[in-house]
Amino acid sequence: MSQTSDRPAPGQPGGRAVLRAARPGVVRPGSSHPGAAPRLHVAARLEDAFDRRIAARMKERGWTVRIEPYAGYGSPGWVRVLARTLLAAPAVQASDLPGAGGSAQAGAETAQAVRGWRSFATAQVAGAPVEIHVGDLVHHVVTDRGGYLDVLVESELAPGWHEVRLVTSDGRSVVAPVHVIDPEVKFGLVSDIDDTVMITRLPRLLVAAWNVLVRHEGAREPVPGMAALYRDLLAYDPRIPVVYLSTGAWNAAPAIGRFLRRHGFPAGPMLLTDWGPTNTGWFRSGPRHKVTQLRRLMTELPHIQWVLVGDDGQHDPEIYAGAAQHFPDHVRAILLRQLTYGEHVLAHGVPAPTIEGMAAGRAAVRDGIAVVQGGDGFELLRAVRARLLRMR
Repeated sequence: MSQTSDRPAPGQPGGRAVLRAARPGVVRPGSSHPGAAPRLHVAARLEDAFDRRIAARMKERGWTVRIEPYAGYGSPGWVRVLARTLLAAPAVQASDLPGAGGSAQAGAETAQAVRGWRSFATAQVAGAPVEIHVGDLVHHVVTDRGGYLDVLVESELAPGWHEVRLVTSDGRSVVAPVHVIDPEVKFGLVSDIDDTVMITRLPRLLVAAWNVLVRHEGAREPVPGMAALYRDLLAYDPRIPVVYLSTGAWNAAPAIGRFLRRHGFPAGPMLLTDWGPTNTGWFRSGPRHKVTQLRRLMTELPHIQWVLVGDDGQHDPEIYAGAAQHFPDHVRAILLRQLTYGEHVLAHGVPAPTIEGMAAGRAAVRDGIAVVQGGDGFELLRAVRARLLRMR
């Protein structure tokens, strides 16, 4: 029999039947995060006013609240549930929503590929009540000011992949996959996305806009050999968790999930960002997002040693070296894809890695962390095998 959970979620003080979710990567006023902003930035207030007006107009026309689920993770006793609420016309089927196929990164059947702009043509719903059904437990939560749901809830699920059911106030429901990580598993993989597994050339604004908004997602190219590298790293134990960490927008999550599935990358949740104004400024900080999420993974899953995979184009070397310095017992190795001269020019204006990135790599080596570099997945795989680096 279902019950309403009044017990606190892991890491949350006190117990409340209704939890207000935190916007992914953003501290919200009134949250349990230390140093929460006492007042929203003017950019956030303007965005909220615009969103409320749009949402009110659409609701008058009969549009209803829908849920876009994202893959989450957890450990025995709790799960992290990720989703977003948006408005859609009554005639629109779930298969036609921008988020269709968003669970592809967790091994679900992939949906038809679409052009990227459709994933940005949405209207989020702030403060939408959502029920989360985790086995026999029912948790009542409320989405944040961007319509996002990012919350830890109590769970009695066994290790492995499961589905939790999310239900809106008008009874529409979807399922969100969650990976409950076995406490016996000792290693995990964190992977960047842009120019690490997917060739995106993101730093050049016009090319990035074309790739994300216009170009058909089926035309996106994988970095050669990266899927083979990941399969080799995970060959010893299929229970090893994989997390895709990127500064990309949550709007692109379904397209990225379908891309990962299509090109044979292992299943795993994604931790992305919201490109809109934050509670404290006009734009979010990509590096800060990665640092925050890495710290959270290593705190929530203290039994895991992570292999961190990125590229040497911008901040990954510094971020990963910082993680190794602050959490030396939780970093197994750092793998960096070396960009070409042309990609370096697009990334930061010069045809070579940054001085800061090279210094960070040397610092990680001095801390006893293996740092492996290669031009693509095949080169990295040969280097990994040469160094007998295995997750076992």
